[in-house]
Amino acid sequence: MTSPTDIQTFGNPPAHAHYVPATGYGGLIFASGQLPRLPDGTHAADRGFEEQVRLTLDNLDRVLAAAGTSRDRVLHVRAYLVGIDHWDAFNRVFAEFFGDWRPARTVVPVPDLHFGYMVEIEAVAAEGVAAA
Repeated sequence: MTSPTDIQTFGNPPAHAHYVPATGYGGLIFASGQLPRLPDGTHAADRGFEEQVRLTLDNLDRVLAAAGTSRDRVLHVRAYLVGIDHWDAFNRVFAEFFGDWRPARTVVPVPDLHFGYMVEIEAVAAEGVAAA
């Protein structure tokens, strides 16, 4: 049995709590929930919903890259959205990000998120980079 591997990222905001950006185990990468923080740690809660989703997916992309994998290897995504009224906008930006790849997905409407954000996204991916 192998031990879990903590994955640290560079170019992403530092964690503010007791967790790592991602953990690898058994050929899988478990990415912690990403928020729309800027790489320097600046909060972006004042940005519009679609920009927050893009920033969050950019942070997820950097975590995946640090883990040696890519968005084309994402198996499952769980997204927390403040308010169901953002569903269509989320789906549109999500589809742009993943392109032809369609991971399994769960979208959970929530009343609020930390720091006043409107989205948080976590993912599970297979190790390795998909063939182009």
